[in-house]
Amino acid sequence: MLINIIILICLILSGLWTVMTRSLLRAALGLALTSIILTIIMFRLGSPLAAVFELSVCSGLISVLFISTISLTEPMSQQETLKHMRQRLVRFWYLPFVIVAAGIALSFLKMPLDFKLSVTETMQTVRFILWDVRQLDLIGQVIILLSGVFGVVILFREGEKR
Repeated sequence: MLINIIILICLILSGLWTVMTRSLLRAALGLALTSIILTIIMFRLGSPLAAVFELSVCSGLISVLFISTISLTEPMSQQETLKHMRQRLVRFWYLPFVIVAAGIALSFLKMPLDFKLSVTETMQTVRFILWDVRQLDLIGQVIILLSGVFGVVILFREGEKR
């Protein structure tokens, strides 16, 4: 139970770092880190398929798209960055307090958390589920990955033309 609390605290901290950082590149890396921690939570809850999709699409594909787009854009000057950071801090100063208060409020709830799969669901292998039960999801995953790859290729070609 302690490891779950530590993982959830890491998830909250990485999410806050993603939202509050002033660098777009750090925000994209923070999003990837948040997605990786969420993947660990999904594995621990016994949902390996959702975890694999989360890891490949959100941590992999989306992060690559964001980082490649950031590398193709022109960075802001130091003064613009500081002004933007001050505006963001003024706008979201209350966010850490709200999250801490929500965490404290949720810690007082006594809800039974039983996330175990039934026996019939655990008897099936991942191979059977992917190829026989969830074929449409697998095709969708492949389409999303290919469209992301083609999008990155198009972005780099447009960047070379400039």
